[in-house]
Amino acid sequence: MANNLKTNNATETVITFIDALNKDDFKTARNCLADDMKFIGVLGTREGADVYIADMEKMKLKYDIQKIFSDNNDVCLFYDITMSGLKIFSCGWYTVEDNKIKLFKVIFDPRPVLEKSPKK
Repeated sequence: MANNLKTNNATETVITFIDALNKDDFKTARNCLADDMKFIGVLGTREGADVYIADMEKMKLKYDIQKIFSDNNDVCLFYDITMSGLKIFSCGWYTVEDNKIKLFKVIFDPRPVLEKSPKK
């Protein structure tokens, strides 16, 4: 991230979280999450920070942030996420309370991921 980017505490929390995931530093990433956080995504939801981090440890997604928008405790990121060997343009909306991510929603077109998945 550019050093001249003006950020607030919520934005700093989200950037720290994404940077930690990119470095496979799951302890730091977990520290950015409220214990009772909720994730809502295109392919499912997760409730609880420990459940979410356990999934991230398996998936090891990588994020390339393209743009950040913030409004008080809400932070929106446009990023390319590398998953299953594919780069997928995505949008994440993070809500931060008490310097912890409480809720986030991620949207993307899942078709490339679904098409790459083994057929049952």
